[in-house]
Amino acid sequence: MSVKEKVGIVISNKMMKTLVLAVANKVLHSKYGKTMIRTKRYKVHVENENDYKIGDTLRIQETRPISRTKRWRVIDIVSKSPR
Repeated sequence: MSVKEKVGIVISNKMMKTLVLAVANKVLHSKYGKTMIRTKRYKVHVENENDYKIGDTLRIQETRPISRTKRWRVIDIVSKSPR
């Protein structure tokens, strides 16, 4: 079984031990063939939320269910926010 990994941008760090990431995916329109960007939000588990700021790019990995909506955890930081 392969491990799912995604790369996304932190859009919220207001919750305790939880981040919200936006992961963008390019898909073709079925009729017109135009490339569209679809964005999906994932809730991610972190131990110290103070390490991550809004705008950071993170790599996440699928894991066992931690809560009703959290099924992802942070692997590493791809790039820090310039802010």
